[in-house]
Amino acid sequence: MINLHFIEEIARRVGDAIPPGARETRRDIEKNVRAILHASFEKLELVTRDEFELQAKVLEHTRSQLIELERHIAELEKRLAQKG
Repeated sequence: MINLHFIEEIARRVGDAIPPGARETRRDIEKNVRAILHASFEKLELVTRDEFELQAKVLEHTRSQLIELERHIAELEKRLAQKG
């Protein structure tokens, strides 16, 4: 999952490691670190936390529907067995 705050924090820490007299260099390095991290994470095909949580809810809902359908099928099979 992509955590944009995490990327920003890494870029800031890298920037903080640069001496205060090199402000322009610091901004360029932070910008480049952000770009590199974004590109690297995109190549990994990661998802955001929001996307992950949404899909987890969809899966939970689907799972509950499946359980209900399994119960219903078991009941129908039981009725068929009693008639046959």
